[in-house]
Amino acid sequence: MKLVYYGPALSGKTTNLIALHERAGKDSRGRLMTLETKNDRTLFFDLLPLTFRSQGGDVRLRIKLFTVPGQPIHASTRKLVLQGADGVALIADSRLSELENNAASFLDLRDNLKANGSDITKTPLVIQFNKRDLPEIRSDEELRKMANRGKEPVFTAVARDGIGVLETFVALLHLTWSTLDAVHGLGQKLRVDGRALIADSARQLNAAVDIEEMLGKRLGGSFEPVGNGQRDSAASFRAAASSSPNLGGPGAPATRGPSTPRSQGGA
Repeated sequence: MKLVYYGPALSGKTTNLIALHERAGKDSRGRLMTLETKNDRTLFFDLLPLTFRSQGGDVRLRIKLFTVPGQPIHASTRKLVLQGADGVALIADSRLSELENNAASFLDLRDNLKANGSDITKTPLVIQFNKRDLPEIRSDEELRKMANRGKEPVFTAVARDGIGVLETFVALLHLTWSTLDAVHGLGQKLRVDGRALIADSARQLNAAVDIEEMLGKRLGGSFEPVGNGQRDSAASFRAAASSSPNLGGPGAPATRGPSTPRSQGGA
């Protein structure tokens, strides 16, 4: 399974992967490969392979986690890394000043999926609003109201402290598995209980609570399998893009464009 963490530059995509790598046991995690510039920005992509085993030992789920570079100049790299993605986590910056950058990143994701022959309405998508510890951010209540307008699960996080990281990952894993199972009948073909496999995966990441509690921390959205007409494209765009509810857009305060130098604060 290939999962891609997408979002603006310095929104915390790499920080999410580092936190997951630190949580995983040696038997579950592979080497975290990172390519960075002198400014600690990801130049190409990060790759973190994770391998989870069911308690019965007869099923193994191998996951490759990628991040994309957020800088506008790396548009072609983002498109390449996104190829073959089974699910996507959009990591947004919670600060009011980043509304436009969040919106631009969503539209870039939509366009790159389309260019790769995919459709955002049929792609499992989870949204994380990161950097909740910084000043001048969108309030929890505001995010909750916007999240309830769409179907994509929405979580909050402070990735550099590990807060919200595991919940976002488990939600993406759950939604992606459910979608693949609905389309390809994986559970029946592999004779595996997908819910149990995801629970095993969470345990191998040293989860302190069960998956029901983690999934319940979402501000809004659902975990119904996507695709096959189950998610309305217009509703999806209103919910996750920013010409609408979740990421800012028309009607939102004007902010700097995505190619303007960005603050280094937060993670």
